[in-house]
Amino acid sequence: MAEKFQVEAIGWVRSSRKAALDDDWDSVTASIELDTAQFDRQAMAGLDAFSYVEVIFLFDQVDPEDVQRGARRPRGNPDWPETGIFAQRARKRPNRIGSTICRIVAVDGTRLYVAGLDAIDATPVLDIKPVMQGFLPRGDVAEPDWARQLMRDYW
Repeated sequence: MAEKFQVEAIGWVRSSRKAALDDDWDSVTASIELDTAQFDRQAMAGLDAFSYVEVIFLFDQVDPEDVQRGARRPRGNPDWPETGIFAQRARKRPNRIGSTICRIVAVDGTRLYVAGLDAIDATPVLDIKPVMQGFLPRGDVAEPDWARQLMRDYW
C-alpha cells in the first residue's frame, strides 16, 4: 500500500501561458507569487544573489486518472521508442510533480520573476530552491537522440 503525504502550495505561477503547449516556453517571463498568508518578503532574502532557481510545482490540471504508469512513446511520436514514464519528463506522471531550473529575472518582495518556467498560469508551486554549482551533474550528461530532438523547440 502506498503511503500518503500532504504538501501545501507555497505560491502560484503567474503567466500569460494559459495552456500547456509543448514548445516555446522561453518566450514568456513568468512570476511566482508567494502565499503571503504563509510568507513575507524575508522568505526571498538572498535569492537575488543566485542566477537560477529550481521550481517544484504540481501539474494540477492533469486528471489523476490520466497519469501514465508504464511506457509510452514520448509525445506519441511513432519514430521514438516506447519509454517508461521515469525515463521521461512528461506531465502525466505519478504524483504529477514538475521540476524546472529557471533563470532568475528579478526578485521583488514576495514575487520572483523567472525565464524558462514550463508551467501555466495558476499552477501551484510547492518549493523554490537556489541552483548551486555543487548540486549540478559532476560529469557528462548522457541522453538518447530522441530526447535531444524533443527538446529542440521546447525552449
